[in-house]
Formats: sequence, C-alpha cells, structure tokens
Amino acid sequence: MKGWMGKLKVFFLLSIVTFFLAGCGKDNLTALVPKGFGAQESMKLIILTTVVMTLVFIVVLILFIVVLLRYRRKKGQEDYIPKQVEGNKTLETVWTVIPIILVLIMAIPTVISTFVLADDSKSKDHLNIEVKGNQYWWHFKYRDEEDPTGKDKNYSIQTSQDLYIPTGEKVYLHMKSNDVIHSFWVPSISGKMDVNPENENTMYIEAYEEGVYWGKCAELCGPSHSLMDFKVIAVSPDEYDKWAKDMQDFEPKQKPEEKVAQEGKELFESKSCIACHAIGNEGSDTGPNLTDFGNRTKYAGVLDPEKDNLVKWITDPESVKPGNEMTGKYPEVSDEEAGKIAEYLMQLKPSDVSPKSASKN
Repeated sequence: MKGWMGKLKVFFLLSIVTFFLAGCGKDNLTALVPKGFGAQESMKLIILTTVVMTLVFIVVLILFIVVLLRYRRKKGQEDYIPKQVEGNKTLETVWTVIPIILVLIMAIPTVISTFVLADDSKSKDHLNIEVKGNQYWWHFKYRDEEDPTGKDKNYSIQTSQDLYIPTGEKVYLHMKSNDVIHSFWVPSISGKMDVNPENENTMYIEAYEEGVYWGKCAELCGPSHSLMDFKVIAVSPDEYDKWAKDMQDFEPKQKPEEKVAQEGKELFESKSCIACHAIGNEGSDTGPNLTDFGNRTKYAGVLDPEKDNLVKWITDPESVKPGNEMTGKYPEVSDEEAGKIAEYLMQLKPSDVSPKSASKN
C-alpha cells in the first residue's frame, strides 16, 4: 500500500509540473498559435489527430473497464474457464478494419497538405528566396531583387539570421544545406522542411500579421544545434519595399562618422573578417552577411545585443557556439580591437525597418 501511494504521489506531482510547463512559451515560437498559412494547416492536422486519438483512448478505456468488471474472477469460480473466442472472424475483421479507417482519416488530409505546401508551380509570380543552412546559421538570398543600377543582373539582397518578408504574400523558399542536414522551422507561420546538401527542397510561407517570428533548426546537426536560431520579420508590403530599397542603396565603402567605428572598419578589413563576411556587395558569403547587423536583436543568433556579448563572440566564438566554423579562421584579436570592430558592426543600420519596428505593430 505504501509503495502504491508513493507512485500515486509521483504521478500527481508530474501531472502538476506538466500542467504548468504547458503554459510556458511565446506566441511567436509556438505551433499552437498559427499566424501563417503553413502553421494553420499544421494546426488543423494537430486538431484532427488529437480528436481521433482521444476517441480511440476513450473507446479502449471503456472496453477495458467493461471487461475488467464483467469478466473478473469471482468467488467460487476459481477454476472456471470462460468461452474462448479465438478465430472469431467478426472480431478480427473489426479490429483490423477500424485502425485502417482511422489511419486513412489522418493520412489523406496530411498528404494533401504536404503537396499543397510544397507546390511551387506559381513561384514565378511571387517572391523567391534562396535559403542556405550552415553550422550554425542561416543565409538568405533574394532572387527577385536585382541591382537598381542595372550593372549586375546577378545581384540580389542577401541577409543572414534575419529573413524579411511582406505580409499577405506567398514567399517561396528554395532550401539547400552547405554541410549536414538541417530543418527549417518557423512554428508560428510554417511547418518544417528538411534542408539537405544533395538536393533543393522548396516550400512557401505566408505571414498573416506583422511581427517577429522565431525560427529553429529542427534537425540535430551538431553540438550547437539548439543554438541555430533565426528570425522571420514580417512587415507590410510598403515597409518591405522600403527595406529592399534601403538595402540596395546601402554603400558599404562609406566611412562611419565616429572615429572608433572608423578604426573598427579598418580592423574588420585588416583582420580578414571581410574574407568571410559581406557588407552590402563587398566581401564573401562564406560567413553570415553583416549588412544590417546593427538592427539585429540577437548576436550570433542567441546573444543579447550588447557590446560585451559581441566582443565575447569575436574573441572566443567557441565558448558561445561549440563547433562553429568561425573559430580559428582569422588572426588573434584583442579585447580592445574587438571592441572597435563591435562599434563598427553595431552602427550598420541601412534601414529604419527593423525587428524592433516590426515588433511594435
């Protein structure tokens, strides 16, 4: 009795903890508050499967209780053998056909939604973005935004970690990995899609409301998998056009106004940062694009936007994201030098349209 009561207490405690943990989370990082077409489709499937499984649970529970009460061993019938029903074709047919029907009820809508979300036949009529998964960051290249000067037809806006999209419009994502398998997931506005190194997968997302939606890598991709965060910034179509123009008009060669930031720009180039990172159309896309770095609300995807955190990331990236590709790829940088580089990066704000402005809407 004592052991039984102990188990009951543990079960009750775990139930209470589960109840409270179910209330944790954020509206912009949950599949249960859909704010986009893909998330809405996923929510429909979640409700459907939950209803089906709940009905199955209730029916099984009722049958279990009925059998438990009706066919329990009774006093004076210790040697009684109940009627055997093995080989009953009716029962075998019922418990074979019903599960098949239930599976079909869940499978058919799931397959339909999968094909709908993966349909890219109308992608030419909408915004198209190339998505590259890297350890442990995301790169976005806007295919449809050409160089306004007309000099470079291959030019497009490029960002990392922050993906800007207009609300109320389908945005087609053409995804591929540069290393291992990743999985693109923005719970509030879309379902998941694997990002493979061998082939390109395509899906589209559509945000109903303006705001900042958090994304995650949903595939174990290395020691810092849980830190592979990014954001989707959904703004109005007019704000998106303004942001795109600001990004295209940005002049990376322009010197910062403050002297410390000027020295930071020089160090950024002399310390080979430009060999991996691009600012505007200058530099490389080996590492994250830093054009709009000053507008980011997280550094390295996970650090609060404070200068000390940025200095820490520059001087010792391995302590922040173990296994990242940045460690050991550039000359040693002192804290003072890192501080100057940080000042330069923090003033890179080509547009007033930013995560902060989007989150206020």
